[in-house]
Amino acid sequence: MSLLSFIFLLAGGFIAGTFGALLGLGGGVLLIPFLVMVLGVPMHQAIATSIIAVIATSSAGAAMNLERRTVHIRLGMLLEIGTVFGAILGGITANRLSGTLLTKLFSGLTFLVALIMIWRIQHNNGRETVHTDGMLPGEFTDHGSGTTVHYTVKNLPGAMAISLVAGNVSGLLGVGGGIFKVPAMNLLSGIPIKAATATSNFMIGVTAAASAFIYFANGHLNPFVSCAAALGVLAGSMTGVRISRKIHSRALTWVFAVVLLGVSIQLYLK
Repeated sequence: MSLLSFIFLLAGGFIAGTFGALLGLGGGVLLIPFLVMVLGVPMHQAIATSIIAVIATSSAGAAMNLERRTVHIRLGMLLEIGTVFGAILGGITANRLSGTLLTKLFSGLTFLVALIMIWRIQHNNGRETVHTDGMLPGEFTDHGSGTTVHYTVKNLPGAMAISLVAGNVSGLLGVGGGIFKVPAMNLLSGIPIKAATATSNFMIGVTAAASAFIYFANGHLNPFVSCAAALGVLAGSMTGVRISRKIHSRALTWVFAVVLLGVSIQLYLK
């Protein structure tokens, strides 16, 4: 691997890690297209590299978010149950549906979720609706507004069902489940966007760790590419967590919605 490729991998990993930690996506949404289209890395190898990057993002970001008490640990562990079952069912689904159909369905769903999130921003004039009459109460300090946010979880079964789908699609397409989990926690369960992204970031490393062994066993893991990308992602994820402390929740929701729109268009064209 040349020095130029190493620098490109570091830069690409840094950008993917920053957005991954900021939005709770894991970074694979940006890293996989970068590896395939810019560096010409084979798709299976790119997915394996992305999985390693997700572990790095989750490890660094989750530790910092746990220290800030932004992560809802109990909710994260409950939703991870659905994600794991979804990953197991992913293999069954892959044999029944074509990859093209799954990609189109995923593209349409992410596009719809992005529009719903944008509508919520406009409908609430930028203010998040926080529920205090649900279950699993949580709180965190929003450094962007300087206030302490108290909230509870609404519609937990619905969020677990979405997590099941997230695990399924994540295993099929190599895209982090945060694309589904964050909107599910924010829209269905009424979790503030900052707590939702932090909790998603806390969860994604668990699923990715199991997948990494599978790709390694099948010879798809390139140590040089993975290590270089992981270093960039690690630095980017710590930067993303620091940025999230200062950014306003409305701006974070806008960024998330725009990224979802980009992913939707990219997958549809693919």
